[in-house]
This record gives sequence, structure tokens and C-alpha cells, in this order.
Amino acid sequence: MKSIALIEVGYLSPTLLVTDRCLKSSGVSLLSIENADSGELCIKLIGTTAAIQEAARIAEATAGQMRVSVRSSLLPAPETEAVDVINSKPTYGDLLGTYDTYLARNDSMSSSKEAIGLLETQGLSSNLHALDVMLKTADVSVVGKEKIGGGYVTMMIRGDIAAVQAAVEAGKQTVEKLGGKLILADLISNPHPDIVALLPK
Repeated sequence: MKSIALIEVGYLSPTLLVTDRCLKSSGVSLLSIENADSGELCIKLIGTTAAIQEAARIAEATAGQMRVSVRSSLLPAPETEAVDVINSKPTYGDLLGTYDTYLARNDSMSSSKEAIGLLETQGLSSNLHALDVMLKTADVSVVGKEKIGGGYVTMMIRGDIAAVQAAVEAGKQTVEKLGGKLILADLISNPHPDIVALLPK
């Protein structure tokens, strides 16, 4: 019987970074990421008890480095009815116009040397302005824009690692210059396939 880790992390960008690190380092699989409608998201991982314990340790260390909130709960051999609720279908929210759960879909990046750039702000205008600057700074393309409530907006770009680094740095500087509230500006290099599969189309 597999065990489940429930790891709640503040904000979308840190959640994606934490998830990528857990998937690459601990031998777990991703069930989904669910929006708690509070600015926090719950990463749901499945694996052996030892693997999910290691994932929780990695998550706490990674979130600590980013100075974002993290809480983990480990369910060894959970009851079937609990698993059914934990792994339930996404619910559509009219307010944000999105589903509350991110599920993996089939996708592939064109190169293993690509990266995903993440620019998360509280507030939309500085993020949109920064997106234009990022696109003008380097050869990157838009993956999508995600809102998780509370005014938190994450812009995602992709491209080769050097281009994404340059673009994210330019986006960060733009948000700061405009006086926007920057949550995180970072990138995931060589993202795990499960992370790529979560991204907007």
C-alpha cells in the first residue's frame, strides 16, 4: 500500500519549485496540486512511506530557502475513502474562472535544456508590464498566466536556460521599478515531466 504526502506551500511559483525538487529527488509521483483559495496550494504526492518522508523533508528545506510557508502531513497506507477525496476530480470556480486542481496532462518540451520562468506578483498590472519586458529581453515564449486568488498572479515563460534567466531578471527589475509586490521571480531548469504536464496550454 502506498502512502501519501500532503504538502501545503504558500503561493504558486514556490509550489511548482518545491514540487519539481521533490519529484526529482525523492522517488515519489504527483497526484495533483490543489488550490486552497487562500494563497496556499496543496501538493499531493504518492509513494512509499520512506519516499514521502524524504519528499516532506525536501519540501520543508526548499520552502525554507524561499522563506515561504510550508506544512506537511504524511498519510501512511490511507483509507480508500480518504484517497477518493484526496484524489477527487477538479472543481470549477466561477470567481477565478479556473479549476481548483492542477492535473498532469501530456506535454513535452522541445529540449531538456529548456527552463520554465516564473514571475509571481500580488497584483496584475506590474506582472503584465513585466511580461512585455521579458518577451523583449530574450528569446522566450509565454506558457500562460495563472491566478490563485488573493490577487496573486503567476506569469510563466519558457525557453533555453540562459534566455529564461535573463528574462526573469528583467521582469523582476520591472516589477520592483513599478513598485509592484513581487512574490517570487525564479526558474525551473530542466523541469520534471510532471511539472511540464501541469502547465497551462
